[in-house]
Amino acid sequence: MKKISLFCDGSSLGNPGEGGYCAILRYGQSEKIVSGGQKNATNNQMELLAVIKGLEALKEPCDVSIVSDSSYVVKGINEWLANWVKKNFAKVKNPELWRDYIEVSRKHKVHAIWVRGHDGHEENERCDKIAKEEAIKLKE
Repeated sequence: MKKISLFCDGSSLGNPGEGGYCAILRYGQSEKIVSGGQKNATNNQMELLAVIKGLEALKEPCDVSIVSDSSYVVKGINEWLANWVKKNFAKVKNPELWRDYIEVSRKHKVHAIWVRGHDGHEENERCDKIAKEEAIKLKE
């Protein structure tokens, strides 16, 4: 199984408002950037959509380290998701996105790692910048 690093971030202008997301996929020296946006989105939705779109871009089962500054995404993946599934997502925000995540992550081995945002982490800073640019594009 290939070991992939998936760096990601989301942005929302207004929360909800115009939203943008970015995922940087890295395998060895190869890198792929996946980004986009949505109107009327929250920051958490964009954070999670970055993960989903990044995983969708993988062509084969991989061992994926998701690196995010979103506690919501990291704890959701590592700690909360199994219980949410048992409760059929009762009282959980963004259940449709979490179901999408489950579907696209199914064939991969996934672990999420939290990094402090706006703290000089190179890939996190790049993702933040691209996600904001995507949100601004929608606003203009």
